[in-house]
Amino acid sequence: MRKTNKTMKIKNIFSDIPVEIPDELTETIVSSADIRIERIISKGQHSPENFWYDQDQDEWVILLKGKAKLKFYGQREAVELAAGDYINIPSHKKHRVEWTDPGEVSVWLTVYYWEA
Repeated sequence: MRKTNKTMKIKNIFSDIPVEIPDELTETIVSSADIRIERIISKGQHSPENFWYDQDQDEWVILLKGKAKLKFYGQREAVELAAGDYINIPSHKKHRVEWTDPGEVSVWLTVYYWEA
């Protein structure tokens, strides 16, 4: 049996957010063989033109603060998200961040997971 030395530390999802955010920030909170949880901080950032995420894993994402728009390949309209909205994106569902509010910080919590 493998013994691990895991420490517990309380952190706040809204702490350590810089005032200036020239680039989107991504922080891995938890990672294992089957799951990865990330905090993403945006302020006006979006995916590059004609870029589409096409991931091998499923993605569950909640926008905890701010406003954003996600665009899915083949759909005309972007999906608008406000604080508290979440969506589950199946693997290989091409998508992009169309817009994040440039006037306020958007804080995302993203869970990437692999089906067993």
